[in-house]
Amino acid sequence: MPDTTDDVAEGISFQAFEDDCRLLGSLLHEVLLRELGPGFVKLFERIRILAQVPMTMRGAGMEDTAAVVERQLEAELSAMSLEDSLSLARAFAHHLNLMGIAERHHRVRKSRSEVHLSKSCHDIFDKLIQGGVPPEQLYDTVCKQGVEIVLTAHPTQINRRTLQYKHLRIAHLLEFNGRRDLNYEDREMLIEDLVREITALWQTDELRRHKPTPVDEARAGLHIVEQSLWKSIPRYLRRVSNALKKHTGKPLPLTCTPIKFGSWMGGDRDGNPNVTSKVTRDVSLMARWMAIDLYIRQLDSLSFELSIKKCSDKLATLANEILLKDSESTSEEKKANPWTKTGPENNLKRPPRMGMPAQLPSGADLPSLTECSDSESQFRIVKLPCNPKHQGIQIPTERSEESHSPVQSPGRRPASSHMSRTPSGSQLRKMLFTESKIGRSSFRKLLEPSLSDKPGITPYRIVLGNVKEKMMKTRRRLEHLLEDLPCDSDPAEYYETPDQLLEPLLLCYDSLQSCGSSILADGRLADLIRRVATFGMVLMKLDVRQESGRHTEALDAITSYLDLGVYSEWDEEKKLDFLTRELKGKRPLVPPYIEVNADVKEVLDTFRVAAELGSDSLGAYVISMASNASDVLAVELLQKDARLTVSGDLGRECPGGTLRVVPLFETVKDLREAGSAIRKLLAIDWYREHIIKNHNGHQEVMVGYSDSGKDAGRFTAAWELYKAQEDVVAACNEHGIKVTLFHGRGGSIGRGGGPTYLAIQSQPPGSVMGTLRSTEQGEMVQAKFGLPQTAVRQLEIYTTAVLLATLRPPQPPRDPNWRHVMEEISRASCAHYRRTVYEDPAFVTYFQEATPQAELGYLNIGSRPAKRKAAITAAGGIASLRAIPWVFAWTQTRLALPAWLGVGTGLQDARDKGRTEDLRAMYEEWPFFQSTLDLIEMVVAKADAPMAKHYDDVLVLSPERRALGEELRRELARAGSCVLAVSGHTKLSANNRSLRRLIESRLPYLNPMNMLQVEVLRRLRRDDDNHKLRDVLLITINGIAAGMRNTG
Repeated sequence: MPDTTDDVAEGISFQAFEDDCRLLGSLLHEVLLRELGPGFVKLFERIRILAQVPMTMRGAGMEDTAAVVERQLEAELSAMSLEDSLSLARAFAHHLNLMGIAERHHRVRKSRSEVHLSKSCHDIFDKLIQGGVPPEQLYDTVCKQGVEIVLTAHPTQINRRTLQYKHLRIAHLLEFNGRRDLNYEDREMLIEDLVREITALWQTDELRRHKPTPVDEARAGLHIVEQSLWKSIPRYLRRVSNALKKHTGKPLPLTCTPIKFGSWMGGDRDGNPNVTSKVTRDVSLMARWMAIDLYIRQLDSLSFELSIKKCSDKLATLANEILLKDSESTSEEKKANPWTKTGPENNLKRPPRMGMPAQLPSGADLPSLTECSDSESQFRIVKLPCNPKHQGIQIPTERSEESHSPVQSPGRRPASSHMSRTPSGSQLRKMLFTESKIGRSSFRKLLEPSLSDKPGITPYRIVLGNVKEKMMKTRRRLEHLLEDLPCDSDPAEYYETPDQLLEPLLLCYDSLQSCGSSILADGRLADLIRRVATFGMVLMKLDVRQESGRHTEALDAITSYLDLGVYSEWDEEKKLDFLTRELKGKRPLVPPYIEVNADVKEVLDTFRVAAELGSDSLGAYVISMASNASDVLAVELLQKDARLTVSGDLGRECPGGTLRVVPLFETVKDLREAGSAIRKLLAIDWYREHIIKNHNGHQEVMVGYSDSGKDAGRFTAAWELYKAQEDVVAACNEHGIKVTLFHGRGGSIGRGGGPTYLAIQSQPPGSVMGTLRSTEQGEMVQAKFGLPQTAVRQLEIYTTAVLLATLRPPQPPRDPNWRHVMEEISRASCAHYRRTVYEDPAFVTYFQEATPQAELGYLNIGSRPAKRKAAITAAGGIASLRAIPWVFAWTQTRLALPAWLGVGTGLQDARDKGRTEDLRAMYEEWPFFQSTLDLIEMVVAKADAPMAKHYDDVLVLSPERRALGEELRRELARAGSCVLAVSGHTKLSANNRSLRRLIESRLPYLNPMNMLQVEVLRRLRRDDDNHKLRDVLLITINGIAAGMRNTG
């Protein structure tokens, strides 16, 4: 098993890691001593030792003695008061979180210290060149690579954002603590800072008291961009460029970026009634606003840096034109109104273009590379504008001074709009606020150099000042749009596309290069250009996702209104005939005054918003639960109809192009039919021509890992996903269409998660041809991209893994018989899984008793409902539960059932048929089979059957259902023994010592959390209105999630 089987285990230096754990643990003890007294600290240590001793005894073969100590621990937890239980749960949870911070910090430290980092651009480029890949082919493949990482709002991030930022600050302090130039005083001050941060952690409520809104989730995603990805992208692209230059002789083109970002936050309405068309519109505008705000801050620093006069003739001409235009506009304003104005229109007209900034831009005194560093301890959180009608957002009272903006705060109407009538109280307050800004503006003039003191004209500052002025007008326009105010700006006065912004920046770059100042050109300016190329004007394009049945309902309403019949009652051929005929027409299908129910209206409103925003702001339209070609054409028709209507209303073409329509195949049945559906779709002349004309001959297809895993078990889902991808690629190749596969992976193994590199390298040959989309969800977003250094590493791994899969695709099964073996294992595994989960009448009740599934809804970790129906019943079964709480609940009990159930039966069946040697050969020579078994081995190693038995003993009421739990634990043991028999390992995770050691280091804190959770569940199910008990339970859920490094 490779060292990267668990991302967290990569690159841990255990001596330094344990030193940091001891430091953070001792500081937490100091805080507990001060906050709760020596009695509690003594209790905490006693419980920890009672949890650790059985582990040591079992290692020495003293099973009976270990059991006695565990019973003592159980008895003490049962007798513990509610107050002590709450404090104990909080203390153990914080300790596990602090250990997680230390792990992430040491991954960063290891990546920095290694000269030849595995899977880095230098490493993989060198291997490819040595393996015979021509440098020109390597260069072209990297430049054409198209990877998109899509951040989703799936509810698996359990920590409040407040705690996430505190954790980041502690990580930065650990970074400083590793410096060798600190003297005694510096180190004492650093320890004091750590104590302050841990004290703040302890005194902060860990629990979300209200469910987040979709807009809250979108803001969290945008803050990930601001705190980390914004800094990471320049450093990542420098690494790629430097490696390319070393191995091919040519750097990465300045506007080329192998990786971009997308988002589902505010666009994923599948099963979430809280995501409306209005939310999607406002989240998209909010992302644009934040992008502009970030660019404005970069322009300030860049203007400060480019103080030179020497420039190209082209740049000098542009600077003179800007000055002349300014002079003419100022002259015209004076002629039009010779009276001295005192209103905001005069004082706040435009920022100075020629002088120094009124105050030093943040970070301008630091080298440009430090902007990408993760060693900063302060995070500026941008205040996003918003519509006050929306829950979960508050309009800031004034703009942060860091952006040096002379415009009014987001959401405030100009004072002049109230001049014709007596101001109300709120209007008067706004006018007083505006006057105070005028006073501030006058004061700022004192800080600026007078005209006589200003240095000579600096052309770069003139051009960049003009860019900044247009950016500020762009930001003001977005604020008006968010407030639903009239906005008739001249398109020439604001930026709408990245190309418009890149034009003056590239002109400055070329000028510096031509004047011999390439060292300046390749600093902050190059970083800004690369950010624009990566993030565009929206940071992350927003996907829209909706369930296919909602489109069918909309077409039912339309066809019934037009007396054409009921669309849903037609067969597939009749649907395709109708849809194709309408798509070829030039008139709208939906009557403008059609009366429909609220659900259908929301679907039609979403298409209208998509038409208004277009592909400049939105990414793909994803159809969940897709199964037929008609599902795709239905969306194409509704999209076309909305665009015709909006275009007529606007009197011009809709902005951008049509959205890519992406079918998402999720269930095993739909995965098996995916290739046929794509063939039928591409056989339609209209659709194929549409793909070639509007989407560059690219068809995107999404495959879902979560529902397929819940449907048939992880092993069968993995095999069906593999075959579906092969079939989809073949279908597209038959029609001469390129394909991009979009992988809907979760964070946990049970939902398709796992190390990025391993996952990409195990895809079917030909399925990764330079393009890839993949989701990153919940806690994995923070884990992979929360720190700039870890983000750079993850981006590099995505790049090199896709590059290898493109130029050196993984091998298909060497022996055709191996596919037959896989079918046999899959059939046996799926049959056992479905027999247990869906056919055993006792399973649903057992699941509800043995896990905290029913209580997970109290966590308030997502805006989306946890269930597709009102409740899980014996009739509805597990099918009505979403995949995330299904996996989350089993992770809490440490059984991790969704990732391995059925695997032992399937492998044992193959071994009984004499397939053992085939299985070992498959493991050694077939990357897909090896990675599948390695991930299952990792999960089985993490699982804890004795702990799961403890849940059953205390919480499961019926002997019959306890017998079911016993059978499940036997299947876990069978899975482990069969995996070892195939892999040849002597013990689980034997080849991944880092992972084993990490798991063992957490157990003294994790085990008591589980035992405490069992006790709290027992009490709570007898007193379900006890809110304090509920708080203790939720804190144990948080702590166990921190210890397992997984939620759902």
